[in-house]
Amino acid sequence: MNKKYNWYKLTDNEALLQWQSNNMCVVEANNKKITIAKHNNQLFAFAHKCPHASGVMADGFIDALGNVACPLHRYKFSLQNGRNVTGEGYFLKTYPIEQREDGVYIGFAEGGFFSFFQ
Repeated sequence: MNKKYNWYKLTDNEALLQWQSNNMCVVEANNKKITIAKHNNQLFAFAHKCPHASGVMADGFIDALGNVACPLHRYKFSLQNGRNVTGEGYFLKTYPIEQREDGVYIGFAEGGFFSFFQ
């Protein structure tokens, strides 16, 4: 079953985002804080806080392999899928992000578990 998304426009152009020197920034969409990262000219979107100890992910760093590291304990997660790559067993929530002609958009899955009962 393919997921359906509600798309929210973040900005007209990625250059307008408040990028930090580590190529990450924090945005708000759909009443949620989200971290946006840029690696190899590609954008990634994921949870604002680490699932382990709630470190602010935008204060971490991106390694050469394309993993984001939490600033508190250096747990690393794949930018592609949120999988923990350092073996602790956590999962970082990721979101689809698209660069379109008219701007940058982030997607949030429609419904949830209870939407199947409607």
